[in-house]
Amino acid sequence: MFYKPLEKQVVLTNLELNRSPSRRICARSCESKVRIAVISPFVDRQHGTERAVAELIDRLSNQHHDEIDLYAQQASDLSTEGPSQTAENDRRAIYWHRVETFPGPHLSQFLGWLLLNRLARKRNERVSKTKPDIVFSPGINAFDADVILVHVVFHRVAELQNWRVGLGLRGLHRWLYYSLLCSLEKKIYGSPRVTLAAVSPHTARQLARYFHRQDVAVIPNGVDSDYFSPAAIEPMRASGRKDFNCSANDFVLLLIGNDWRNKGLPALLAAAAQCRDLSIRLLVVGKDDHAPFVALAAKLKILDRLQFVSPVADVRTLYAAADLLVAPSLEDSFNLPVLEAMSCALPVIVSPHAGISHWLKHDHDCLLLKNPEDVTELVAAIRLLATDAGKRGEISANALQTTKKFSWDAHATELRALLVSAAENKALREKL
Repeated sequence: MFYKPLEKQVVLTNLELNRSPSRRICARSCESKVRIAVISPFVDRQHGTERAVAELIDRLSNQHHDEIDLYAQQASDLSTEGPSQTAENDRRAIYWHRVETFPGPHLSQFLGWLLLNRLARKRNERVSKTKPDIVFSPGINAFDADVILVHVVFHRVAELQNWRVGLGLRGLHRWLYYSLLCSLEKKIYGSPRVTLAAVSPHTARQLARYFHRQDVAVIPNGVDSDYFSPAAIEPMRASGRKDFNCSANDFVLLLIGNDWRNKGLPALLAAAAQCRDLSIRLLVVGKDDHAPFVALAAKLKILDRLQFVSPVADVRTLYAAADLLVAPSLEDSFNLPVLEAMSCALPVIVSPHAGISHWLKHDHDCLLLKNPEDVTELVAAIRLLATDAGKRGEISANALQTTKKFSWDAHATELRALLVSAAENKALREKL
Protein backbone atom coordinates (compact mmCIF):
# COMPACT_ATOMS: atom_id res chain seq x y z
CA MET A 1 0.00 0.00 0.00
CA PHE A 2 2.89 2.34 0.67
CA TYR A 3 5.51 3.42 -1.80
CA LYS A 4 8.99 1.99 -1.70
CA PRO A 5 11.08 4.06 -4.11
CA LEU A 6 13.02 2.41 -6.88
CA GLU A 7 16.76 2.72 -6.89
CA LYS A 8 17.43 6.42 -7.36
CA GLN A 9 19.59 7.84 -10.10
CA VAL A 10 23.06 9.00 -9.09
CA VAL A 11 22.99 12.71 -8.19
CA LEU A 12 25.93 14.51 -6.66
CA THR A 13 25.04 16.45 -3.53
CA ASN A 14 26.87 17.83 -0.55
CA LEU A 15 25.90 14.68 1.33
CA GLU A 16 28.32 12.73 -0.86
CA LEU A 17 31.24 14.50 0.68
CA ASN A 18 34.34 13.93 -1.38
CA ARG A 19 32.75 13.11 -4.72
CA SER A 20 31.07 16.45 -5.42
CA PRO A 21 32.80 18.35 -8.24
CA SER A 22 32.32 21.71 -6.53
CA ARG A 23 34.46 20.53 -3.64
CA ARG A 24 37.32 20.20 -6.08
CA ILE A 25 36.74 23.61 -7.69
CA CYS A 26 39.41 26.22 -7.00
CA ALA A 27 40.38 24.91 -3.54
CA ARG A 28 42.98 27.64 -3.17
CA SER A 29 40.77 30.49 -4.34
CA CYS A 30 37.99 29.43 -1.96
CA GLU A 31 40.24 30.63 0.85
CA SER A 32 39.98 34.24 -0.39
CA LYS A 33 37.18 36.49 0.80
CA VAL A 34 34.28 37.30 -1.47
CA ARG A 35 31.89 40.25 -1.59
CA ILE A 36 28.42 38.89 -2.29
CA ALA A 37 25.23 40.77 -3.09
CA VAL A 38 22.28 38.72 -1.81
CA ILE A 39 18.82 39.57 -3.13
CA SER A 40 15.82 38.29 -1.17
CA PRO A 41 12.60 40.17 -0.33
CA PHE A 42 12.46 38.74 3.20
CA VAL A 43 15.03 37.07 5.43
CA ASP A 44 14.13 35.48 8.75
CA ARG A 45 14.18 32.16 10.55
CA GLN A 46 10.41 31.67 10.61
CA HIS A 47 9.76 30.47 7.04
CA GLY A 48 11.30 27.94 4.65
CA THR A 49 13.23 29.80 1.94
CA GLU A 50 13.76 32.80 4.22
CA ARG A 51 15.30 30.55 6.89
CA ALA A 52 17.59 28.96 4.31
CA VAL A 53 18.86 32.39 3.23
CA ALA A 54 19.41 33.48 6.84
CA GLU A 55 21.35 30.33 7.68
CA LEU A 56 23.46 30.69 4.52
CA ILE A 57 24.52 34.32 4.82
CA ASP A 58 25.09 34.00 8.56
CA ARG A 59 27.71 31.32 7.84
CA LEU A 60 29.19 33.11 4.83
CA SER A 61 29.81 36.10 7.06
CA ASN A 62 30.76 34.52 10.39
CA GLN A 63 32.55 31.35 9.30
CA HIS A 64 33.92 32.21 5.85
CA HIS A 65 34.33 35.95 6.62
CA ASP A 66 32.78 37.08 3.36
CA GLU A 67 31.22 40.53 3.07
CA ILE A 68 27.49 40.39 2.41
CA ASP A 69 25.39 43.18 0.93
CA LEU A 70 21.84 42.08 1.68
CA TYR A 71 19.08 43.75 -0.35
CA ALA A 72 15.77 42.98 1.35
CA GLN A 73 12.52 44.62 2.33
CA GLN A 74 12.61 42.98 5.76
CA ALA A 75 15.44 41.23 7.62
CA SER A 76 15.20 39.74 11.10
CA ASP A 77 16.91 37.06 13.21
CA LEU A 78 20.28 38.21 11.82
CA SER A 79 23.09 40.41 13.07
CA THR A 80 23.25 43.13 10.40
CA GLU A 81 24.98 46.47 9.96
CA GLY A 82 23.60 49.55 8.31
CA PRO A 83 25.10 50.38 4.90
CA SER A 84 26.98 53.36 6.40
CA GLN A 85 28.45 51.40 9.32
CA THR A 86 31.96 49.94 9.39
CA ALA A 87 32.60 46.50 10.82
CA GLU A 88 34.83 46.47 13.89
CA ASN A 89 38.31 44.94 13.84
CA ASP A 90 38.11 44.41 10.08
CA ARG A 91 35.63 41.58 10.58
CA ARG A 92 33.27 40.83 7.74
CA ALA A 93 29.63 41.77 8.16
CA ILE A 94 26.15 41.55 6.72
CA TYR A 95 25.18 45.00 5.48
CA TRP A 96 21.43 45.34 5.11
CA HIS A 97 20.26 47.74 2.41
CA ARG A 98 16.55 48.18 2.99
CA VAL A 99 14.50 48.02 -0.21
CA GLU A 100 11.21 49.89 -0.19
CA THR A 101 7.93 48.04 -0.61
CA PHE A 102 5.85 48.83 -3.67
CA PRO A 103 2.11 49.20 -2.88
CA GLY A 104 -0.73 47.33 -4.53
CA PRO A 105 -1.63 43.69 -5.23
CA HIS A 106 1.01 40.97 -5.24
CA LEU A 107 1.75 41.29 -8.94
CA SER A 108 2.55 44.99 -8.74
CA GLN A 109 4.50 44.45 -5.52
CA PHE A 110 6.69 41.90 -7.29
CA LEU A 111 7.28 44.16 -10.30
CA GLY A 112 8.10 47.00 -7.91
CA TRP A 113 10.51 44.74 -6.03
CA LEU A 114 12.41 43.89 -9.24
CA LEU A 115 12.81 47.60 -10.02
CA LEU A 116 13.53 48.89 -6.51
CA ASN A 117 16.14 46.31 -5.54
CA ARG A 118 17.99 47.06 -8.78
CA LEU A 119 17.93 50.80 -8.04
CA ALA A 120 19.10 50.17 -4.46
CA ARG A 121 22.07 48.16 -5.72
CA LYS A 122 23.02 50.79 -8.30
CA ARG A 123 22.80 53.50 -5.65
CA ASN A 124 25.03 51.57 -3.25
CA GLU A 125 27.60 50.87 -5.97
CA ARG A 126 27.68 54.57 -6.85
CA VAL A 127 28.08 55.69 -3.23
CA SER A 128 30.57 53.02 -2.15
CA LYS A 129 32.41 53.00 -5.49
CA THR A 130 32.60 49.22 -5.28
CA LYS A 131 30.84 46.32 -6.96
CA PRO A 132 30.11 42.86 -5.59
CA ASP A 133 32.15 39.94 -6.86
CA ILE A 134 28.96 37.96 -7.39
CA VAL A 135 25.18 38.45 -7.22
CA PHE A 136 23.24 35.64 -5.53
CA SER A 137 19.50 35.09 -5.41
CA PRO A 138 17.28 32.35 -3.94
CA GLY A 139 14.97 32.19 -6.95
CA ILE A 140 13.65 34.85 -9.34
CA ASN A 141 14.47 38.16 -7.64
CA ALA A 142 16.55 39.99 -10.26
CA PHE A 143 17.36 39.99 -13.96
CA ASP A 144 21.10 40.02 -13.36
CA ALA A 145 21.76 37.37 -10.70
CA ASP A 146 24.92 35.37 -11.36
CA VAL A 147 24.08 32.40 -9.12
CA ILE A 148 20.57 31.23 -8.28
CA LEU A 149 19.59 28.55 -5.77
CA VAL A 150 16.21 27.32 -6.97
CA HIS A 151 13.73 26.57 -4.19
CA VAL A 152 10.67 26.30 -6.44
CA VAL A 153 10.04 25.91 -10.18
CA PHE A 154 7.01 28.02 -11.04
CA HIS A 155 6.49 26.29 -14.37
CA ARG A 156 5.48 23.21 -12.39
CA VAL A 157 3.47 25.16 -9.81
CA ALA A 158 1.60 26.95 -12.60
CA GLU A 159 0.61 23.59 -14.08
CA LEU A 160 -1.00 22.73 -10.75
CA GLN A 161 -2.80 26.10 -10.62
CA ASN A 162 -4.95 25.56 -13.73
CA TRP A 163 -8.01 24.92 -11.57
CA ARG A 164 -7.89 28.55 -10.40
CA VAL A 165 -8.08 30.14 -13.84
CA GLY A 166 -11.39 31.86 -14.47
CA LEU A 167 -12.31 32.31 -10.80
CA GLY A 168 -12.94 36.06 -11.04
CA LEU A 169 -10.39 38.76 -10.29
CA ARG A 170 -8.48 36.57 -7.84
CA GLY A 171 -8.02 33.86 -10.48
CA LEU A 172 -7.03 36.39 -13.14
CA HIS A 173 -4.50 38.01 -10.85
CA ARG A 174 -2.98 34.66 -9.95
CA TRP A 175 -2.80 33.66 -13.63
CA LEU A 176 -1.03 36.92 -14.55
CA TYR A 177 1.40 36.52 -11.66
CA TYR A 178 2.37 32.97 -12.56
CA SER A 179 2.58 33.86 -16.25
CA LEU A 180 5.09 36.58 -15.39
CA LEU A 181 7.14 34.25 -13.19
CA CYS A 182 7.20 31.56 -15.88
CA SER A 183 8.36 34.09 -18.48
CA LEU A 184 11.15 35.23 -16.18
CA GLU A 185 12.16 31.65 -15.44
CA LYS A 186 12.43 30.88 -19.15
CA LYS A 187 14.57 33.95 -19.76
CA ILE A 188 16.81 33.70 -16.69
CA TYR A 189 17.11 29.95 -16.05
CA GLY A 190 17.60 29.33 -19.75
CA SER A 191 20.71 31.52 -19.86
CA PRO A 192 23.94 29.47 -19.68
CA ARG A 193 25.67 32.43 -18.02
CA VAL A 194 23.53 31.96 -14.92
CA THR A 195 24.88 29.34 -12.53
CA LEU A 196 22.01 27.24 -11.18
CA ALA A 197 21.78 25.09 -8.08
CA ALA A 198 18.75 23.18 -6.84
CA VAL A 199 17.73 22.09 -3.35
CA SER A 200 16.94 18.54 -4.49
CA PRO A 201 17.33 16.16 -7.45
CA HIS A 202 13.56 16.55 -7.90
CA THR A 203 14.04 20.25 -8.66
CA ALA A 204 17.14 19.61 -10.77
CA ARG A 205 15.11 17.30 -13.00
CA GLN A 206 12.49 20.01 -13.44
CA LEU A 207 15.17 22.52 -14.46
CA ALA A 208 16.37 20.01 -17.05
CA ARG A 209 12.82 19.35 -18.25
CA TYR A 210 11.66 22.95 -18.62
CA PHE A 211 14.90 24.80 -19.41
CA HIS A 212 17.25 22.07 -20.73
CA ARG A 213 19.75 22.76 -17.96
CA GLN A 214 21.84 19.64 -17.41
CA ASP A 215 24.53 21.47 -15.39
CA VAL A 216 22.62 22.05 -12.15
CA ALA A 217 24.37 21.39 -8.84
CA VAL A 218 22.23 19.81 -6.10
CA ILE A 219 22.73 21.44 -2.70
CA PRO A 220 20.06 20.36 -0.19
CA ASN A 221 18.88 22.45 2.72
CA GLY A 222 20.21 21.77 6.19
CA VAL A 223 18.86 21.68 9.72
CA ASP A 224 20.17 22.97 13.03
CA SER A 225 20.02 19.76 15.07
CA ASP A 226 20.60 21.61 18.35
CA TYR A 227 17.76 24.06 17.77
CA PHE A 228 15.42 21.43 16.32
CA SER A 229 15.81 18.54 18.74
CA PRO A 230 13.67 16.40 21.07
CA ALA A 231 15.34 18.03 24.08
CA ALA A 232 14.55 21.52 22.76
CA ILE A 233 10.85 20.93 22.11
CA GLU A 234 9.96 18.71 25.07
CA PRO A 235 9.62 21.67 27.53
CA MET A 236 7.33 23.38 25.00
CA ARG A 237 4.85 20.53 24.62
CA ALA A 238 2.41 21.24 27.44
CA SER A 239 2.19 24.98 26.80
CA GLY A 240 2.08 24.44 23.03
CA ARG A 241 -0.86 22.07 23.20
CA LYS A 242 -2.64 24.46 25.54
CA ASP A 243 -2.02 27.43 23.23
CA PHE A 244 -3.51 25.52 20.30
CA ASN A 245 -6.44 24.16 22.33
CA CYS A 246 -5.35 20.53 22.10
CA SER A 247 -6.37 18.17 24.87
CA ALA A 248 -4.16 15.46 26.35
CA ASN A 249 -6.16 12.82 24.44
CA ASP A 250 -5.96 14.48 21.03
CA PHE A 251 -3.73 13.00 18.33
CA VAL A 252 -2.60 16.17 16.59
CA LEU A 253 -1.85 16.21 12.85
CA LEU A 254 0.24 19.13 11.61
CA LEU A 255 0.39 20.53 8.06
CA ILE A 256 2.67 23.52 7.33
CA GLY A 257 2.89 25.66 4.21
CA ASN A 258 1.14 28.15 1.97
CA ASP A 259 -1.08 27.25 -0.98
CA TRP A 260 -2.95 24.55 0.93
CA ARG A 261 -4.38 22.83 -2.12
CA ASN A 262 -0.87 22.21 -3.40
CA LYS A 263 0.16 21.11 0.11
CA GLY A 264 -2.47 18.37 -0.02
CA LEU A 265 -4.99 19.75 2.47
CA PRO A 266 -8.09 18.47 0.58
CA ALA A 267 -6.79 14.89 0.81
CA LEU A 268 -5.86 15.37 4.47
CA LEU A 269 -9.33 16.68 5.33
CA ALA A 270 -10.94 13.73 3.54
CA ALA A 271 -8.63 11.32 5.36
CA ALA A 272 -9.40 12.90 8.73
CA ALA A 273 -13.12 12.44 8.06
CA GLN A 274 -12.50 8.70 7.63
CA CYS A 275 -10.62 8.64 10.95
CA ARG A 276 -13.54 10.08 12.91
CA ASP A 277 -13.34 7.19 15.38
CA LEU A 278 -9.90 8.42 16.42
CA SER A 279 -9.33 11.55 18.48
CA ILE A 280 -7.80 13.39 15.51
CA ARG A 281 -7.19 17.14 15.58
CA LEU A 282 -5.77 19.13 12.62
CA LEU A 283 -3.45 22.13 12.87
CA VAL A 284 -3.04 23.83 9.48
CA VAL A 285 -0.33 26.49 9.45
CA GLY A 286 0.33 29.06 6.73
CA LYS A 287 -1.35 31.70 4.62
CA ASP A 288 -4.13 31.02 2.14
CA ASP A 289 -7.84 31.64 1.64
CA HIS A 290 -9.63 29.71 4.41
CA ALA A 291 -13.08 29.75 2.82
CA PRO A 292 -12.92 26.74 0.44
CA PHE A 293 -11.33 24.55 3.10
CA VAL A 294 -13.77 25.63 5.79
CA ALA A 295 -16.58 24.70 3.39
CA LEU A 296 -15.00 21.31 2.67
CA ALA A 297 -14.43 20.60 6.38
CA ALA A 298 -18.04 21.52 7.14
CA LYS A 299 -19.26 19.20 4.38
CA LEU A 300 -17.10 16.40 5.82
CA LYS A 301 -18.37 17.23 9.33
CA ILE A 302 -14.91 17.74 10.80
CA LEU A 303 -14.93 21.53 11.17
CA ASP A 304 -14.75 21.15 14.95
CA ARG A 305 -11.45 19.25 14.57
CA LEU A 306 -9.79 21.81 12.30
CA GLN A 307 -7.79 24.85 13.37
CA PHE A 308 -6.02 27.33 11.10
CA VAL A 309 -2.87 28.88 12.58
CA SER A 310 -0.89 31.85 11.29
CA PRO A 311 2.91 31.41 11.05
CA VAL A 312 4.47 31.74 14.50
CA ALA A 313 7.77 33.25 15.59
CA ASP A 314 9.11 29.91 16.84
CA VAL A 315 7.96 27.02 14.65
CA ARG A 316 9.20 24.58 17.29
CA THR A 317 6.07 25.27 19.33
CA LEU A 318 4.08 23.64 16.52
CA TYR A 319 6.33 20.58 16.37
CA ALA A 320 6.06 20.34 20.16
CA ALA A 321 2.26 20.43 20.09
CA ALA A 322 1.91 17.90 17.26
CA ASP A 323 2.04 14.10 17.24
CA LEU A 324 2.51 13.69 13.49
CA LEU A 325 3.54 15.92 10.57
CA VAL A 326 1.55 15.15 7.42
CA ALA A 327 2.93 16.44 4.10
CA PRO A 328 0.89 14.96 1.19
CA SER A 329 1.97 17.76 -1.16
CA LEU A 330 1.39 17.72 -4.89
CA GLU A 331 4.67 19.57 -5.43
CA ASP A 332 7.52 20.58 -3.10
CA SER A 333 11.06 21.34 -4.17
CA PHE A 334 12.31 20.26 -0.74
CA ASN A 335 9.82 20.71 2.17
CA LEU A 336 12.01 21.97 4.99
CA PRO A 337 9.36 21.41 7.72
CA VAL A 338 9.65 17.65 7.10
CA LEU A 339 13.37 17.75 7.88
CA GLU A 340 12.86 19.99 10.92
CA ALA A 341 10.10 17.76 12.27
CA MET A 342 12.26 14.66 11.84
CA SER A 343 15.07 16.41 13.72
CA CYS A 344 12.59 16.95 16.57
CA ALA A 345 11.74 13.20 16.51
CA LEU A 346 8.26 13.91 15.17
CA PRO A 347 7.11 11.12 12.81
CA VAL A 348 6.26 12.25 9.28
CA ILE A 349 4.13 11.18 6.33
CA VAL A 350 5.71 12.46 3.11
CA SER A 351 4.75 12.82 -0.53
CA PRO A 352 7.01 11.36 -3.23
CA HIS A 353 6.62 14.75 -4.96
CA ALA A 354 8.63 16.46 -2.20
CA GLY A 355 12.35 16.85 -2.87
CA ILE A 356 13.30 15.64 0.62
CA SER A 357 11.90 12.19 -0.26
CA HIS A 358 15.05 11.49 -2.31
CA TRP A 359 16.94 10.94 0.95
CA LEU A 360 14.19 9.10 2.87
CA LYS A 361 13.19 5.44 3.05
CA HIS A 362 9.64 4.26 3.50
CA ASP A 363 8.83 2.46 6.75
CA HIS A 364 12.27 3.31 8.08
CA ASP A 365 12.47 7.05 8.79
CA CYS A 366 9.05 8.04 7.42
CA LEU A 367 5.94 6.74 5.74
CA LEU A 368 6.39 7.61 2.07
CA LEU A 369 3.14 7.76 0.13
CA LYS A 370 2.83 6.36 -3.35
CA ASN A 371 0.11 8.82 -4.36
CA PRO A 372 -0.57 11.84 -2.11
CA GLU A 373 -4.06 12.23 -3.57
CA ASP A 374 -5.04 8.65 -2.66
CA VAL A 375 -7.16 9.21 0.43
CA THR A 376 -7.35 5.50 1.25
CA GLU A 377 -3.56 5.27 1.37
CA LEU A 378 -3.33 8.41 3.51
CA VAL A 379 -5.95 7.06 5.93
CA ALA A 380 -3.97 3.83 6.36
CA ALA A 381 -0.77 5.79 7.09
CA ILE A 382 -2.48 8.03 9.65
CA ARG A 383 -4.17 5.08 11.36
CA LEU A 384 -0.91 3.14 11.59
CA LEU A 385 0.96 5.96 13.30
CA ALA A 386 -1.97 7.05 15.45
CA THR A 387 -2.53 3.59 16.89
CA ASP A 388 0.95 2.02 16.99
CA ALA A 389 3.22 3.78 19.48
CA GLY A 390 6.01 1.32 18.75
CA LYS A 391 6.00 2.16 15.05
CA ARG A 392 6.01 5.88 15.85
CA GLY A 393 9.03 5.42 18.09
CA GLU A 394 10.89 3.31 15.54
CA ILE A 395 10.36 5.80 12.72
CA SER A 396 11.24 8.77 14.94
CA ALA A 397 14.50 7.17 16.10
CA ASN A 398 15.54 6.38 12.53
CA ALA A 399 14.55 9.88 11.40
CA LEU A 400 16.94 11.39 13.94
CA GLN A 401 19.78 9.41 12.38
CA THR A 402 18.81 10.52 8.88
CA THR A 403 18.82 14.21 9.80
CA LYS A 404 22.44 13.99 10.92
CA LYS A 405 23.36 13.88 7.21
CA PHE A 406 22.04 17.43 6.75
CA SER A 407 23.65 20.59 8.10
CA TRP A 408 23.64 24.28 7.27
CA ASP A 409 27.45 24.30 7.56
CA ALA A 410 27.72 21.79 4.70
CA HIS A 411 25.08 23.71 2.74
CA ALA A 412 27.00 26.98 3.08
CA THR A 413 30.38 25.40 2.26
CA GLU A 414 29.05 23.73 -0.90
CA LEU A 415 27.19 26.79 -2.10
CA ARG A 416 30.16 29.05 -1.39
CA ALA A 417 32.37 26.87 -3.61
CA LEU A 418 29.83 27.44 -6.38
CA LEU A 419 29.79 31.19 -5.72
CA VAL A 420 33.59 31.44 -5.81
CA SER A 421 33.78 29.47 -9.06
CA ALA A 422 31.08 31.66 -10.63
CA ALA A 423 32.87 34.82 -9.44
CA GLU A 424 36.10 33.66 -11.09
CA ASN A 425 34.30 32.92 -14.36
CA LYS A 426 32.56 36.29 -14.23
CA ALA A 427 35.87 38.09 -13.70
CA LEU A 428 37.41 36.28 -16.65
CA ARG A 429 34.47 37.22 -18.92
CA GLU A 430 34.74 40.87 -17.90
CA LYS A 431 38.45 40.94 -18.80
CA LEU A 432 37.79 39.72 -22.32
